[in-house]
Amino acid sequence: MNLHDLLAHAHAGHIDELNLISLEGGIYVLEVRMDGQSLPVKNEQGKTLHLRSVEHARDVLQDMPRLPFHLVHAEVHDEMCGMPPAASEPLRVPISMNNAW
Repeated sequence: MNLHDLLAHAHAGHIDELNLISLEGGIYVLEVRMDGQSLPVKNEQGKTLHLRSVEHARDVLQDMPRLPFHLVHAEVHDEMCGMPPAASEPLRVPISMNNAW
């Protein structure tokens, strides 16, 4: 799903929520939850859209109607310390779609 499709689905009321997923290296990706499915948001070239920050995501989504929006961050500290991977859920925090500035 590209940004144009996302906007159209959002205005039609089809989007359940948006998740901004924090990855290693300071990269964020947008995930759309719609009809029980998770779909990545893609750029014009059809590749996963990479964002630099929460504020960058808010800028990209500024024309979007207000939707449930979450920051999702997986804990990797135990794995980094050589501990076996745990079956814990990622940290999922509701955030505002409005710019803080």
